Amino acid sequence: MIKGSNVALSALSENVGSVIVSLGWGSPTGEGDADVSVLLLDQNGKVRSDADFYFYNNPVAADGSVQLLGKTPTADGSEDRISFDLTAVPADVDRIVVAGSRYHGAHFGELEDVRLGLADGAGEELLRFAIDDVDAISAIIFGELYRRGEDWKFRAVGQGYGAGLAGLATDFGVDIDDDAEAAEAQEASTDADPEDPTDKATSKNEPTPQRSSETVPPPRKPEREEGGEQRKRSTRPRTAKKKITLPKAAKPSLADHESWRQARLFPVSALKSDHEREMRATSVLLSVMAQVPEFGRRLTAAFGAPAGRMETFTEVSLPHGDTPRRPDGVIRVERAGKLWTALVETKTNGNALKAEQVQAYMDIAARRGYEAVITLSNDVALEGSPLVDVKIDGRRKHKVALWHLSWAEVAHQAQMLIRHEGVGNATHAWLLQELLHYLQHDNSGCHGFQNMGRAWVPVRNGIDDETLCQGDARALEVVESWERLIRQVCLGLGGELGQKVLPVQRTKRGTDPGARRNLLADQLCVDGRLQAELRIEGTPGVLGVVADLRTGKLRTSMEIPAPEQGYPLSWAKRLIRTLADAPAALHIETLVDGAKGGPRGTLERLRPEPADLLPKDTGTRITGFRLSLVKSMGSGRGNAETGFIRSVDEAVHRFYTTVVTHLDPARPRKTTSARP
Repeated sequence: MIKGSNVALSALSENVGSVIVSLGWGSPTGEGDADVSVLLLDQNGKVRSDADFYFYNNPVAADGSVQLLGKTPTADGSEDRISFDLTAVPADVDRIVVAGSRYHGAHFGELEDVRLGLADGAGEELLRFAIDDVDAISAIIFGELYRRGEDWKFRAVGQGYGAGLAGLATDFGVDIDDDAEAAEAQEASTDADPEDPTDKATSKNEPTPQRSSETVPPPRKPEREEGGEQRKRSTRPRTAKKKITLPKAAKPSLADHESWRQARLFPVSALKSDHEREMRATSVLLSVMAQVPEFGRRLTAAFGAPAGRMETFTEVSLPHGDTPRRPDGVIRVERAGKLWTALVETKTNGNALKAEQVQAYMDIAARRGYEAVITLSNDVALEGSPLVDVKIDGRRKHKVALWHLSWAEVAHQAQMLIRHEGVGNATHAWLLQELLHYLQHDNSGCHGFQNMGRAWVPVRNGIDDETLCQGDARALEVVESWERLIRQVCLGLGGELGQKVLPVQRTKRGTDPGARRNLLADQLCVDGRLQAELRIEGTPGVLGVVADLRTGKLRTSMEIPAPEQGYPLSWAKRLIRTLADAPAALHIETLVDGAKGGPRGTLERLRPEPADLLPKDTGTRITGFRLSLVKSMGSGRGNAETGFIRSVDEAVHRFYTTVVTHLDPARPRKTTSARP
C-alpha cells in the first residue's frame, strides 16, 4: 500500500473477524527499538476515556478486542505484533489508531525498513505498508482500522509526531500523568480495596514496571460509591498495577524434616514412558490454559484466536480414512456464537515431530473447518526454517494455519505472568506456579531445547583436526542448533528478569535467513567459532557470546560507551568502583579510536591502579570499555552437567548477574564526541 490509500478487509480475506497487525523496523547497529500503542476513537476522533489507550503498561483490553503480543526478533531488527478481535470492538468505537514511538530523544530516522503488515486470522499476510521520510519523527501513526457500515477498512496513514508518544496521545484526548511517582503514591494510598484481602496481601510484592520511554501508565479501577456500586472516574494513566504476583521471598516451611516433599497438584514421579509424559504434559497445560484466562489468551492470541470462553480437550478421536486420528489435544474458543478450533500435537523429551502426523491433522482441520494446528515440543522454531514440512492443498477454500510452540516459550509466559506482570487472583497465580514447577521437573520431559544434534561431535572433531570444509551440511546443522539455543537462553533470562531479551542479527536488510545461516556455517568451518549477541532491555550495551570450539572456551562480553563528560582517569576509577563486587578474573579492555585495541587487564590487577586503563598517548580518544569473562565450555552435545548447552546458559547468567547488574542502565547518547 502507499500512503493515504485504503482497502476493505473483506476484499482481501474471508477470515478477518480477528487480525494481527505487525509493526517492524531494522537497525544498523542491532540496538534500535520502538514501542507500539493503540487508541480506540469515537466518531469525534477522541478516546472515550483514558482506558481506550493501550500501550506497554496497559497491553490488553478487558473485552479482548485489543492485545499487544510483544516483540519477536527478525533478521535485521524486531517486529511488534498486536491482535485485534474486530467482532469484540464496542459499537461506539469508530476508528482504531495504530502508532509507534521512540524515546529519550531518539527518532525513526535512525531505523531502517519501518513498515506495517496486516494478517488475517489464519496468519496469512494481507497487506504491507512501508513508511519513508521519518528522519526527525519520534512517533508515527502507522495506520488505522475504521468502520464502513458493517465492514472494517484499513487506511495507510504514515503521519509523524515530533512530540513523541505523550504528544500523540494528548492530541486524541488522553490525559497524561507526567508525575509517575506521585501517581503511584496516590494509587497505593487510595486504591486498595478494603473488602479485598488479596489486595492488601500482595501490594508490597508488586514489581514496579520499568520502561525507558515516556511514563504513560494505565488507568486504575473505578471508585466505589456508597452501597458498593462502582462509578466511572476519568483518571490519568499511571504505572501502578493491581495484579497478583509471587512473593519475592518464600514462606518458611512447616515441614518437620527437610526430606518431606510438598504436595503438588501435578505429580511427576509416576511418569515412566514418553507416552505418559506426553499425555500428562498436554493435559496439564491445556487445563491451566482453560482455567487461567490471562495465560490461555496469551498463548493463543498470537495464533489468531479470539478472546472468549475457552475449553480444552485431550485424546479426541477424529475420523480420517479407515483409521481415526487422535490428536493430543483440542483448543476451542467461543466468541459471539462462533468457534475457533485448533488441534494440538505434543512431543516431550527429545522426540521429534512426525511430518505424516502433522500432515494428517492439517488435512483433518481443513476438512472440518478448523482454524489451526499447533505443534508443541522441546525444539525451537527458526525464522524461515519450519520444523515440519507440510503440503497445503491450494484447491481448498478453507486455509489452516500451522503454528509451533516450544516448552521453553510456555514456561517463559508463565514466568512473566506470575513473577512480573501478575494475574487476576491468587488461585490463578498458584495454578501457574504449579504448572511451572511441573515443566521444570527433571521427569516431566518439558525442558526445552537440550540437544545440539548428531552433527555436533563430528563438527567439533573436524574443527580439531582441521578437516571440516566449507559447504559441509553438518556445519549448517550446528549453526541452526546454536541459533535455537540462543533463542532459548533469551527466553529463560527474559522470564527471570521480566524484561525483553532478544537475539541480535547483524545482517543486511532483506537477507534470507537460510543464506545468513549458510554464511555463518562457512565462517564456523574457517575460524571454529559460534557467535551471538543478546539485547537486554535497560542495559548499556549488547551481551556478546562466543564459543571457540578450537580452544574449548566460552567468552561472554559487553562493550559500554565512554561517558560524555569528565576525564578519562575519572571514568576508569568510577568503572573499577562500580565493579567492586564483580569477579576478580573479569577482563577489562579500553576501546580507543583508530587503533586495534587499548590497554587491558584483569579487574584484580586494575583495582589498585585504575590509571593502567589509560592509553599512553594522551591524545588518543577513548570510545568505551569492553568487559569479558572466559570459562571452559562443556564438550557433550546435550544438557548434562558437562554439556555444552548448560555451559552456555550458565555463562550468560553468570555474566549478567555478576557484571551487568552492577553497570549503569542504558542512557541516551548525544552525537558529539567524547572528551579525550
